Amino acid sequence: MEKIVIASVGKGAGKTSLIIGMASVLKKPIGYLKPFGDRMVYREKKVWDYDAHLITNLFGPKRDPEEMTIGFEHVKLRYMYTEEGKRQKLLEMISRFGEDLLFIEGGKDLRYGVSVGLDPLSLARDTDGKLVILLDGNEDSLMDDALFVKKNLSLAGLSYKGVIFNKVRNMEEFKTFYLKKITDMGIPVLGVIPYEKELSYLSVSYLAKQLFAKVITGENALNRVAKNILVGAMSVDALFQTSLFQKEEKLVITSGDRTDMILAAIEQDAACLVITNNIVPPSNILCKAAERNIPMLLVSQDTYQVAMQINNLEPLMTRGDCQKASALKQLIESNVDMNAIL
Repeated sequence: MEKIVIASVGKGAGKTSLIIGMASVLKKPIGYLKPFGDRMVYREKKVWDYDAHLITNLFGPKRDPEEMTIGFEHVKLRYMYTEEGKRQKLLEMISRFGEDLLFIEGGKDLRYGVSVGLDPLSLARDTDGKLVILLDGNEDSLMDDALFVKKNLSLAGLSYKGVIFNKVRNMEEFKTFYLKKITDMGIPVLGVIPYEKELSYLSVSYLAKQLFAKVITGENALNRVAKNILVGAMSVDALFQTSLFQKEEKLVITSGDRTDMILAAIEQDAACLVITNNIVPPSNILCKAAERNIPMLLVSQDTYQVAMQINNLEPLMTRGDCQKASALKQLIESNVDMNAIL
């Protein structure tokens, strides 16, 4: 079995998205583990990692996502496992997979989990896996991170394949002024992936789950995406003068008693309405939204609280994000040297 450990210098670099894209390109069964979970989900008295659940749903075969993660908390892991016990647990988890290729995703950054032996470098050593490090940021920070990996990480004894640069906003500038300098320093580069705006959008279904919202209309349109977010706290006249309101696929956040705002958003075919303060709009408005198949998500928090919560959400993929999955496949095919990795 071939094992690939995907790590990143910083949080939110796109490790799971990279794995989804690579798996889509390969078109063959894969295995997946995330030994040290960092996106805990609690449902029906069960705990699993969000990414493990997503990969299982996308690529199968169906496995219990609980069995893809050793733990989430440093204290519990120190109590439950010795260093050798942890290693044996990891190898036992790997032995359950029959696929030819196993992706092992590291925690949120390179140092996360080092005190319990579950950081990405330890995972690569313990599993004899190939290490791929994902870097993201602006051009200068990408250069800093690449040099940091080369100069300061102890990669002895590892099957280190190289780095992939992700979310590069100015590809031409990066390749012209930075990439050659990086490769001349002896840093193996496996790919340079451009920033894709589409991957930053939030799907309505993902919003509903993250906000613990009640879907009161548009249950069949939860696969829509919110490309523009607007807080409906102004007058309707001011709303119509707002450039964001004229754009497509907008998400409008407003209180349930702002019927004028809600009607205006419905008439403009909003992608979604988040109705705050737990105030259900009148039945005639609900009917209008239902007729147009516009999702309405009812939440208990006030408009400001919800706006801040949405602003802080990380745009994670969901099982139904077909457009994102297709975009990731194309990005990997065009910009990553899969042969060099495998």
